[in-house]
Amino acid sequence: MRAAHPLERRVGIEHYYSDADGTGGRLRTTPADFRVRELEAMEPEPLDTDTGDYPHLLVRATLRGWDTNDFARRLSNALGISRERISWAGTKDKYAITTQLFSIRGVEPERLPEIDDVDVEVLGRIGRQLHFGDLAGNAFEIRVREAAVAPVEAITAELHARVGGDGAPEINSDRTSEASPGSAPETTSGVDEQTEVGVAVPNYFGHQRFGSRRPVTHEVGLCVARGEWREAVLTYVGNPFEAEPEGTQAARAFVDEQAERADPDWQEALDRMPGALRFERSMLHRLREDGDETPADWRHALEAVPRNLQRLFVNAAQSYAFNRMLSERLSRGLPLARPVDGDIVCFADRDAPEGLYRPDTDRTQVATDRRVDVMARHCERGRAFVTAPLVGTETELTDGEPGDVERAVLDDLGLSPDDFDRPGEFHSTGTRRAVLLRTRVEYDVDADENAYDLAFSLPSGSYATVLLREYLKTSPVDL
Repeated sequence: MRAAHPLERRVGIEHYYSDADGTGGRLRTTPADFRVRELEAMEPEPLDTDTGDYPHLLVRATLRGWDTNDFARRLSNALGISRERISWAGTKDKYAITTQLFSIRGVEPERLPEIDDVDVEVLGRIGRQLHFGDLAGNAFEIRVREAAVAPVEAITAELHARVGGDGAPEINSDRTSEASPGSAPETTSGVDEQTEVGVAVPNYFGHQRFGSRRPVTHEVGLCVARGEWREAVLTYVGNPFEAEPEGTQAARAFVDEQAERADPDWQEALDRMPGALRFERSMLHRLREDGDETPADWRHALEAVPRNLQRLFVNAAQSYAFNRMLSERLSRGLPLARPVDGDIVCFADRDAPEGLYRPDTDRTQVATDRRVDVMARHCERGRAFVTAPLVGTETELTDGEPGDVERAVLDDLGLSPDDFDRPGEFHSTGTRRAVLLRTRVEYDVDADENAYDLAFSLPSGSYATVLLREYLKTSPVDL
């Protein structure tokens, strides 16, 4: 099995699913090269519905060159309302054309302003504001330029063969096919250069989950889970990376030096830390004020960051452990597309939009004895998914070899489910996540331009980069 890029291995991603050479290439040469559209998870009420019960407008905004937060700020200013009255389901890259869902409380459609490089479509009314993750998934249209396009077909064929878990293709159709995810398999001898085909990849958490240029978020979270508050703060504030500017590296190195002293000068460390690193500065400010450097002081310093970042630390640690379990499963030759004895399998979301393979991790079943074959058939048809844990206090580790994998990774990390019983935002009950990501890819090779196009849809919580990495096989920084 082909080894992952060295930077990916830092976040637990050890393997590629395809052995074919990568195409290399460039993404986002222009914003139009990367288009993403959020897929609604709720059906709005008509606009003439009572605003007392449904006070929020649901709108679909297509943004060209806008950061999500910047657009929300611009919209609230134009409407003359608090930014808190605008919510959205997900954040997207500024260097793209993004179509996103927003809710706006207490505003009539005719008040919506015209904003440069934005098109707004009013969908209806909803009874509550959108929360992060309130979407079924995302649809992507991506162009890869300056690429060696010859491997595209071989990569697609390999990922197509992985759908069945044992090398047998399950889905293959041309652009006009109306086949659904649950339809009968159509085996063919290959795939064309311009076609739509079912593919599968490991459902890794992408590199950006941990920080693209400075992947330390999970390391902080691991320290939190172990109760190592001092190490958590120093991992975030100190710990320089070569990818950072020299001034930032020097400031972080000074923090590390002070941490080794009996009388650290946190004021000088604060003075040296660049102003743009406001979270690091907030932690240093608390260290300077508290002074005693007890475990409680270090935790207080870590709590200087926003609550969502506190949660992200723990979530990233869970994601790293998941990536490690997924990689270990591949290293042992355990399948991802079908269960083995002891696997916990979840069923597909029956309310997902057509064509979207979306797991429902609230509906699970343990595959044992004769149920292994039964669940394998469900998995082959896209009706169920093998899972691994995002470990938390309510996680029950499974049996058999899958359980051996889970315990081996946790033992290596010095963790147990009970370790996630931490105060405040650092607490997590855990959940489970599908180990395989399934989708249908429409691809089009433009050999004259040394470019190719990919179009696909993914459920919320899955990363486009885990599919793109199979094609480009390049540094995660370039994805």
